[in-house]
Amino acid sequence: MPRPTRLILCPINLRHAKVEYNAYSEAVDMARRRGAKLILATVAPEIERNMNIYNSETYWGEQLQIFLKSHPAEGVEVEPIVCKGAVHRQIVKLADKRKVDLIVMEAANPKVQDYLLGTTASHVVTHAECSVYVVRS
Repeated sequence: MPRPTRLILCPINLRHAKVEYNAYSEAVDMARRRGAKLILATVAPEIERNMNIYNSETYWGEQLQIFLKSHPAEGVEVEPIVCKGAVHRQIVKLADKRKVDLIVMEAANPKVQDYLLGTTASHVVTHAECSVYVVRS
């Protein structure tokens, strides 16, 4: 019998504002079908390159709220979270800390140096203790 899915993590890169968020749509649908809670996370850089952003956690938290308002997850409890640091490490760290059952994330189209998955997705698949569902962009 499969384990129940109670908590799904969907990391999202808000820096790509014009990108279609297939993983987010997939995560919302999975959470709705499984009656799971969804953690929507974005990772702020340790050092913000944009000099107009004074507090990156606050800025990206506001951007995450804007994203949620324009992409509502009807019928799903969503918890927005901003982490700070290296994206691939923060996703795994958050999943472990919150005891996530499933990570649903995007993978960039592969390049020769990335082999089959993007480097972030590859790291998460390799190091996460939960299941990882990778959605191609």
